[in-house]
Amino acid sequence: MAEKILVVDDEATIVEFVRINLEKAGFTVLSAGDGDTALALATSERPDLIVLDVMLPGRDGFEVCRELRRTSSTPIIMLTARDEDIDKILGLELGADDYITKPFNPRELVARIKAILRRVDRSGKMDGRVIARGRLQLDLDRHQVTAGGRLVDLTPKEFELLELLMNNPGRVFSRETLLERLWGYDFFGDSKTVDVHIRRLREKVEEDPSSPTHILTVWGVGYKFREF
Repeated sequence: MAEKILVVDDEATIVEFVRINLEKAGFTVLSAGDGDTALALATSERPDLIVLDVMLPGRDGFEVCRELRRTSSTPIIMLTARDEDIDKILGLELGADDYITKPFNPRELVARIKAILRRVDRSGKMDGRVIARGRLQLDLDRHQVTAGGRLVDLTPKEFELLELLMNNPGRVFSRETLLERLWGYDFFGDSKTVDVHIRRLREKVEEDPSSPTHILTVWGVGYKFREF
C-alpha cells in the first residue's frame, strides 16, 4: 500500500506542484490549506508523514506542529519561506524532524521524505530487542521508550538518536557524525540541528535536563551516552 503524505500549504500552486511530484514517486497525497483542516486530517487519515508550511492562515505551522506533537509522533517536515535559523530551530524544538526552505527542488523533498520513512520503517521492523541502560529502557520492537518506568513519547528522529547513543555507551559522537548518520549526507543543516534534538531528548528522558546523567556533553567534541 502506498504511503500517505499530508501536504499542508495555503498556496494551491505549491500544493499541486508537490502533489504531482509525490504521486510520481508512488505516494498517496492528502492536502490541507489551513491548520485546523490539517489537524483534522492528521487525526482521521493518520498519514505516514506530514509536509507542513510555517506560514498558514489562522493557526500557523508552528502551532500545528506543537498540537500534533501532543498526541502523535508522525514525522514532520517543515517548509520555511525564509532561510533563517530561528524558523528552523523553532520548528525542530517543537518536534519537527526536518525542514526545507522555499523555493525547493521537488526531488530533494522526495529524497528527504523517503529517507525519513526508510528510517521509521527500519526501526519498526527490528527484532524484539530491548536496550536498558540506567533509568532508560528502549524497546525496538514496540518502538517505545520508558524513563524510570514512565512511557516517553519521542519523535522518530529523537528515537533514532537515542537508539544510536544507547547502542554505543561511552562512545563520543561529533555533531558532524550525528548529522551524517541520522540526517544523511545530503542534509543541508548544521550542528544546531543536533543540539536542538539533544536538548529536546534530555527534556523528555532526564530527571534534570539541566544536569543530565545519561546523555552527556563532551565539550568541544560532541555527545555520548553514559556507561552504566
